[in-house]
Amino acid sequence: MRVPNSVVLPVGTHVDCCTEEEVEEKKQDIMGKVQAMLEERKRNLAHFINNLESSEESEFYVDQWDRLKEMESCTLTILNLVPVNCTDYGDIKKLETTILEHVKNEETFPNVIRVLPPVYKEVEAAIVDIVQSEETAEHGMMDLNHLLSEITRREYLTHLGTELFQDILRYLHRIGLIIWYEEIKQLESTVFLRPAFLITMFKILVRDRLVQQLENIS
Repeated sequence: MRVPNSVVLPVGTHVDCCTEEEVEEKKQDIMGKVQAMLEERKRNLAHFINNLESSEESEFYVDQWDRLKEMESCTLTILNLVPVNCTDYGDIKKLETTILEHVKNEETFPNVIRVLPPVYKEVEAAIVDIVQSEETAEHGMMDLNHLLSEITRREYLTHLGTELFQDILRYLHRIGLIIWYEEIKQLESTVFLRPAFLITMFKILVRDRLVQQLENIS
């Protein structure tokens, strides 16, 4: 809600656990709640802005008013919910197709068509090669500088500088190819080349003795 012109695609999973009637009912219920939430947010913002404007000392709240007006101008588009049976590969491919159709819609994403420099694709291909290499550890964690040296060993990427390399990593992080937590001090020098490994680790950490922990809560 705080990101300008953001777009959200709700995805309903576990469709295999519901009847067709239940899926449709849940879909309508969720979309109804989403619409109600958006309308409530609009009313709340208008109420806060009105309160500040009608205040006798409104000049003291200019910064707060500016922030609220900025939030009011942030449009949030909620696309129609897509029900998915995650046990059906065909359904997952349908979801992928739906996402691509939305992304290619210039009305929804007016700035979606951007031409990347060839070096972005070259670095992406180099990282894919490194991930598939037998020398890469199963967990896929690699030191940032070591990854850069591995990539610049390729003849066509010897010119790659640190700053450009980090820009490319940020892009690859956004599209989900790798994970790089540059904003976390303890992890800024580590690149996760296999995001699926992290998901597995999170599952283990969250589920470890979860039942016992929940039972201990009074």
